[in-house]
Order: sequence, then C-alpha cells, then structure tokens
Amino acid sequence: MRDNATLDIARLRADTPGCRDQVFLDSAGSSLPPRIVVDTAIDHLRREAEIGGYRAANERIDDLHGVKTAIAELINADPAALALSDSASRSWSDFFYSVPLSPGDRILISGVDYGSNAIAALQRARQTGAVVEAIPSDGSGQLDLDALDAMIDERVKLVSLVHVPTNGGLVNPVAEAARIAHRVGALALLDACQSAGQLPLDVAELDVDALSATGRKWLRGPRGTGFLYVRPDLALSLEPGRLDLHSAEWIAPDDYVLSPDAGRFEFWECSVASRLALGAAVRYLLDLGPAQVYAAIAARAEYLRKALQEIPGVEVRDRGIQHAGIVSFTVDGLEPVQVRDRLAAEAITVTVSHRGSTLLDMTARELNSVVRASPHCFVDYQDLDRFVGAVRTFA
Repeated sequence: MRDNATLDIARLRADTPGCRDQVFLDSAGSSLPPRIVVDTAIDHLRREAEIGGYRAANERIDDLHGVKTAIAELINADPAALALSDSASRSWSDFFYSVPLSPGDRILISGVDYGSNAIAALQRARQTGAVVEAIPSDGSGQLDLDALDAMIDERVKLVSLVHVPTNGGLVNPVAEAARIAHRVGALALLDACQSAGQLPLDVAELDVDALSATGRKWLRGPRGTGFLYVRPDLALSLEPGRLDLHSAEWIAPDDYVLSPDAGRFEFWECSVASRLALGAAVRYLLDLGPAQVYAAIAARAEYLRKALQEIPGVEVRDRGIQHAGIVSFTVDGLEPVQVRDRLAAEAITVTVSHRGSTLLDMTARELNSVVRASPHCFVDYQDLDRFVGAVRTFA
C-alpha cells in the first residue's frame, strides 16, 4: 500500500539533485543531502576562504547555537543537554568511556549491538575487570525483555541499547528496556544512529540516560557530524576521558573546572561548515514535518518488503515486530556484494551489511552478509518498482 503522506514529492526530488539519475536506496549508510545542506556548507567554506575561519565562525555564532536548538526540538531535549561531535561513534564512545567501571561490574550489550560498541565494551572490560554479557533476542528477533529482566542486578552498570540495528529493519523496545535498567540504577545508553531522522525520538518518553546519533544517515546531513544527548543531572556527575579548553576552563595553574552541561563532551575544534550544514538538515526535516517524513519512509520500506517477498529466490531477512526503513535481503546463488554491484551497474545504489558489524546476530542466523536497501522520503514509487524489477531479473 502506498502512503498518503502530505509530502510534496516533486519538491523533495527537486531539492535532492542526486536522486535524478539513480535509484538511491542507501540512506542507512550515507544519504543524499538536500540542496540547502550542500549550499550551507559550501557557502561557509567560501566565506572562510574570504576572511578566515575565525571571523567566518564569529559571524555565525547565533546559527551555531541554533544547531543544538534544532536538534533539541527534534528529540525533545534541552539544548544544554547536547554535545556536537564528528560522528555517532565518537559521541557513543565519549559517553561510554566516561562511565566509571570496576572489577566485577557488568556491561550488557544487545544481540544486535554494533561492532564499534561491542569492541569498546570489550576493551573497557579488559582494562577495568568488568565483564561484557549479551542480552538474548526473543523469537521475533528484538531485544528479549524477559531475559533482560532476569539478567539485571546491582552489578550491571550500563545497558547498551540499539534502537534499529545496522543489518535489518527491526525496532527494539527501548523505553521498556531502559525502565528495567533503571530499576537497579544501571545507565541506559541508546545508539540511535539508524533511527534519528526516520523514527520519533523523544528522550523523555524513551527514558534513556544518553543517546548518540549521526548526521549523515536519515537526517541527511554531511559526513563528519554527530551528536550526543546526556541526561542533564547525569552529565554533571561524569568527567570525559579527554578535555580541552571548550569542555573545561583552566582556572589556576593546577586546576580546571568542567563545563556545567553536556558541553563537557565537546571539543572546541570542529568543521564549522559541517555543523552549520547539520543544522540546516535538521531544520529541513522539521519544516517538512517529521511525522510525515517518518510515515513516508515506513511506507516505502514496507512496499519493498512485500515486493521482494514475492520474488522466488529472494529472502527478506528483516526480523522484529515493528519495522523501520531498512530492508535487508539475500538472493539465492549470489553473494550480497554481487547483488550490490549488479544493481550499481543499473544506477541503483544499495549497500551490504557484513557479519562483523553485528557479529552476534549474524552468527546466530548463520549469515555472512545481507543486501541493505533503505529508501528515504525523496525516493518515489517508480524508483522502487525499478529496483524490484532489477532484482527480479537476476533472482
């Protein structure tokens, strides 16, 4: 069923020149930015070339503050609870490495946790004597809340939650898992890398202590951007592992004080052009109407799932009860990389999710890789039909 969202698809496509000559289905990787995002970045770089980076940044001080204001509106947070960074991984790691751990403490990761998160957890366990344990998935593939409830105790210091995994379209029950974690005083850290920009994010409703996200995926911002949300009262109790003269103030020869908010997780040096462009991307989403965008993405993904399921030799690999905008699948007799490359030859862009990105889940399902198609709202149904038709020719 095609969506009845009120979005103006002609305007969306006109705003997205990159979609004119291809079928673009990789917004879960690095999406096509709207023209305003590109223009914002380039215009600022040109201004830097004219007057230098410092003066150019000073001209845009209010706009730089406005980046956090826009993100705060999107996720229902206070701007002071946000820190900007160069990636979701940086944001996630900066928070994770600031959480105190001792021998015997437990870190719980989910069955679909991302490789970078799991590696960081294992490293800290080696360094501190903590232990890493995986929360099983239930029969649907999502986080098993009963198993989490049985595992939780006072030794659990942090529960790593993934909203939407990188290798498929399921949506995990984040709020319920966070409440279980909080029952014993554990922190709930949410990886929203694949949900920011395609699913509603309300940090109050989700009840998470911290949330990390990237700009380049569903938000349609530039690469090299990301943000971290930290619950305001929690931010004041944590000291990041790295500080500079933005995250802290040098007040005496032998003393410093930390920034009084989530800014303590931020460094001074950054790409001003990229951050301004991230703000433009978030405002573009807000102006369109997030609910309409989310509905359009969900409708397109569901259309693809149903169409692919009807092709003999194609297996849709998405699990879960609620689905998001990622559609994962395999084709009998072809490696996912071969499928990707054959589609690329037809000007159709998809990507491949490999076993190492979600090792626990892919190993349990005996999968080495899957093809990943992720349509954003600027993709029209003619594009989707062209993609499905191409898959049918070699399935």
